[in-house]
Amino acid sequence: MHPMLFTAIKAARRAGDIITRASRDLERVQIARKGPNDYVTEVDQAVEEAIIEVLSEAYPDHAFLGEELGERLPEADKVGKGGVEYQWVIDPLDGTTNFIHGFPHYAVSIAALHRGQAMHAVIFDPSNNEIFAASRGSGAFLDDRRIRVSDQRRYHDALIGAHVPGSGGALTSTSPFTALLTECAAVRRTGSTVLDLAYVACGRLDGFCAVNLKPWDMAAGALIAQEAGALVGDLEGEQSWYKTGQIMAATPKIFPQMIMHLQD
Repeated sequence: MHPMLFTAIKAARRAGDIITRASRDLERVQIARKGPNDYVTEVDQAVEEAIIEVLSEAYPDHAFLGEELGERLPEADKVGKGGVEYQWVIDPLDGTTNFIHGFPHYAVSIAALHRGQAMHAVIFDPSNNEIFAASRGSGAFLDDRRIRVSDQRRYHDALIGAHVPGSGGALTSTSPFTALLTECAAVRRTGSTVLDLAYVACGRLDGFCAVNLKPWDMAAGALIAQEAGALVGDLEGEQSWYKTGQIMAATPKIFPQMIMHLQD
């Protein structure tokens, strides 16, 4: 295992400990609203700080991008002549709404990017004690077991995760997502995009589609899905997903069918 991946797993487990302790006494958790249906808790912030503490101790010359604390650069005297080569992209608690309702479906997401390309990724589901991890070129793993995407070939038999307008039930006939969401076997909107991507990687979902995401929603999950054999792209199958926040991930047979249904 690469040392950076080992350190990321260590940080994710420390984060999971904080989340698990807080989940046992949710009435004491302080909650604030960032926007419509968008919450943040003191747990999110404490977890992000704990992750950065572990990572920065091992890699003081690396930068950080987190959902709660934004971008953090290393101290100038710790950066070499080549500038900052590595950035850690962190979602300390993806699925905060689930968490504050006691619905046990949320995760910690950590990705290490080298000059903008994800190289190592960890997603930790503390409720189920599952670690999804990958290093570029080395495959994807659930705990110590290598994982692959499902062998699903037929879209009408596929289980699709979605975070798009209408996936929560208010689908209209004019929505560009109508065919995508109605021609498959079933759609799941779980409330945690990072776990949706991890579930594509291990075959629990056959595909996933989302819009309006941030880098921390995608960086780790996309690499894990790719290393498990998934195709990952934007809604047109191109590679602009990290910039646009529009992403699809699916088995090699389901991915082109998703694009086709979006174009119907």
